[in-house]
Amino acid sequence: MKIFIVLWSLISLGACVGESGSDHPTVENPTDTLAKKDTTMTSTAMTDTLYYLALGDSYTIGESVEEAERYPVQLVSRLRKADVKIAEPTIIARTGWTTRQLKQAIANADLREKYELVSLLIGVNNQYQGINMEVYKTEFRELLKKAIELAGGNTRRVFVVSIPDYAYTPFGRNSSTISKQIDEYNAVNLSITREYGIAYFDITPISRKGLEQPDLVASDGLHPSGKMYTQWVQIMYNEVENKLKN
Repeated sequence: MKIFIVLWSLISLGACVGESGSDHPTVENPTDTLAKKDTTMTSTAMTDTLYYLALGDSYTIGESVEEAERYPVQLVSRLRKADVKIAEPTIIARTGWTTRQLKQAIANADLREKYELVSLLIGVNNQYQGINMEVYKTEFRELLKKAIELAGGNTRRVFVVSIPDYAYTPFGRNSSTISKQIDEYNAVNLSITREYGIAYFDITPISRKGLEQPDLVASDGLHPSGKMYTQWVQIMYNEVENKLKN
């Protein structure tokens, strides 16, 4: 019972942080000053550098894992090993954010005019807070259109990641209700993503190994571990590399 109370407090605290921070959102990255550097570096020095913007919530910012284990950071690290000249990812994400809070954060962030790669993973907090599905449909579409805009209108440079199923964690306790709702949310974001001809990476099956493979879950008993994020990147990598090299 003590463990459940602690975990409940953890997710509640995370949601509160996201909500309280929505009025004054910040751009978060592995290097605190990266966002400022993006806008001040000369075009001559950075002409050949690619820029990646990752949009999301706790699954993008990597709650309870080291910065190097976040999936956007792992993706960039692997791309660099393949001689892709890409900057550290700019991450707009916070634990507890819903689609609405992410929209607000993007609107208030000091972003580059264009990114060569943009990813979007959002919706678990809409589900957790019981927000009307019609709100998710509307706001997810708006976020996807904004992602395309930030990619300079190039839909090939945008990708969407499905929502993980946290039912398969100690916190989720194998809840069939959670799994059913996550499937419903993913059906919506997949349908909208396909309308725009954008790449979609279904990582949900990986997240459903969390109870049989405990090392895929972070120490908080709720979020993915760095090992799970590595498996996400394995799914994404070839297509993303191809997008950037062609």
